[in-house]
Amino acid sequence: MSLSAPLAYLGVDTGGTFTDFVLFRDQEIRCFKCPSTPANPELAILTGIAELGLVDLITDGGLVVVHGSTVATNAALEGKGAKTVFITNRGFADMLTIGRQTRDSLYDLSPPAKITPVPPTLCLEVGGRIAADGSMIEPLTAEDLSNLNHSLSVLKPESVAINLLFSFLDPSVEETIAKHLSDDLFISRSSLVLPEYKEYERGMATWLNAWLGPKVSRYLKNLQVSLKSTPISVMQSSGGTTNADNASQRAVNLLLSGPAGGLAAAKHLSQTLQRPKLMTFDMGGTSSDVALINGDIKLTSEGKIGPYPVAVPMVDMHTIGAGGGSIAYLDDGGMLRVGPESAGAAPGPACYSKGGTQATVTDANVVLGRLPASTRLGGAMQLDTNAARKAIGELATTLGISIEHTAEGIIDIANEHMVRALRVISVQRGHDPEDFSLCCFGGAGGLHICALADILHCPEIIVPNYAGVFSALGMLLAPRERQLSRTINIGLKQTDTKKLHQALSELAETGRQELLDEGVHLSQISAHSSVDLCYIGQSYTLNINWQDDLTALEYAFHRAHRERYGHELALPVQLVNIRQALRADTLSITLPKVKQGPAAQAKGIETVIVATDAGLTEKYQVPHYERAQLTINQIVTGPALISDTVATLWLTKTWQAQVDQQGHLLLRKK
Repeated sequence: MSLSAPLAYLGVDTGGTFTDFVLFRDQEIRCFKCPSTPANPELAILTGIAELGLVDLITDGGLVVVHGSTVATNAALEGKGAKTVFITNRGFADMLTIGRQTRDSLYDLSPPAKITPVPPTLCLEVGGRIAADGSMIEPLTAEDLSNLNHSLSVLKPESVAINLLFSFLDPSVEETIAKHLSDDLFISRSSLVLPEYKEYERGMATWLNAWLGPKVSRYLKNLQVSLKSTPISVMQSSGGTTNADNASQRAVNLLLSGPAGGLAAAKHLSQTLQRPKLMTFDMGGTSSDVALINGDIKLTSEGKIGPYPVAVPMVDMHTIGAGGGSIAYLDDGGMLRVGPESAGAAPGPACYSKGGTQATVTDANVVLGRLPASTRLGGAMQLDTNAARKAIGELATTLGISIEHTAEGIIDIANEHMVRALRVISVQRGHDPEDFSLCCFGGAGGLHICALADILHCPEIIVPNYAGVFSALGMLLAPRERQLSRTINIGLKQTDTKKLHQALSELAETGRQELLDEGVHLSQISAHSSVDLCYIGQSYTLNINWQDDLTALEYAFHRAHRERYGHELALPVQLVNIRQALRADTLSITLPKVKQGPAAQAKGIETVIVATDAGLTEKYQVPHYERAQLTINQIVTGPALISDTVATLWLTKTWQAQVDQQGHLLLRKK
């Protein structure tokens, strides 16, 4: 499917609290935000389409939807996957239960029992075992297949995960098993999902894909029925999109679907503003996501979702349960805590007047005036200041302090959670935050960003235009993409570069053909090769861009190891995996320039409260600017509030913001 013909393109990011929309039509951008409908996510999407006046385009086939979905993520975190049978070789039925035998808390003498991914009754064994050199140890027999189908007829699963040892060397046995299974089953093969070594991680990815696949597939089919013939693309965890048919079979590749959209937009921003080093901070209603862009989006194959490792490529992002809807409470010791539990979209924060009574971070911002009562979330939702004060007042009474100091404490704790997350992806990986611009987006991020930059000593803050719906914008900016890999596992000095080129070419051809099948033109497709390297004896790898000069490649690995871990070793280097990333840019968006003219005046004056450590409160009468009215090069000096229909920026007294040509706010210290 080509994106050259349709009249309009709609990016949709379904979050835990709000669903965001960005419409690109006739070289103009429109934004919309409405509450999410977690039980039926497609209902919020249909609401947004109706509010944006796109119903006729659905009928006429003039709309393309690019969607970031949380269906797979929510199902994994809530444990609501399909009944899944796990098929492996004889003697390895408990592979996923044993795992890596690692402890989350090394010195905890009584750790809680871990969740068993697959009950023993749903783990089935067959022959077809392959050795590490690709030879057959135990063949798959007709009796194996007969017994397998009999067991499946008794267990009646909805899906099946097939994970045989060393299937990445020879997928034929897994393919044979799949061909002999019922067409009614959702089938996930490890040789297709993740053709790499490490049977546990490969098995988890294969099982997750099968466990989540039926729910994702049903959701996308229902959405397609609702949108009729409208083409739907889905954001993958790696920061590129794929069509709905492929996405419905690749649920495990969608676990960071929504947040990856924000990084796609941030990469575009990095290139536009010539800021190659960005720390991104995406704060929504339910959680906050932080990541590092150092020239390009960093991917990892060591991600996690809840308690489960996810070895498929995904954006290297750290997520914490601290969002605008994070609930504040007192623990058993009477200490104030914030998150990770969230009020979500329903009932939401107390100030939403939807039945929520517990204090949240958003309520704290309302009490302190940083989210003024005049604000209309999404352009329509009115805030209830009295409800916010009542919710926080209950905590304040127990603590024996003022409502304002309690609200300030809630924000300080939430900020500390976020700073800790930003340090994880910067300081703990050998990067100094002072070398990076802090890029803030998400509906709630602008209310906290100045405080975070002060703590981390970041020299510059960037609050992009459309920050409140930035992930939805990223859906439209992201390329079509395929990420492919294969385990080679050979000493780097023993590598035959000719054979390696052949293997890389085969991967590239596979990905290229898949993109062509989606209607992408051959001239749009580019390939990027890389390899996973480690010192011999190590279990974890570093991904290095491929180059023919093996000496230079080895030096690049030593340098990367030194940057990441602070040292290098005098050991041989092992080439573990080869990777190909196939990308095709399908839509070019140039953000419209903001108007020129005299500096815009504030639309009003708001009272913002700052509670001090001395137990006092300071009230500031600050100007409140409408962001859409700001002009090119206009400078706004803090303290001030700058807002639009989808987000608000609290510009503290030590910062000032300048508007660039495309409406991005560039913040620097006074």
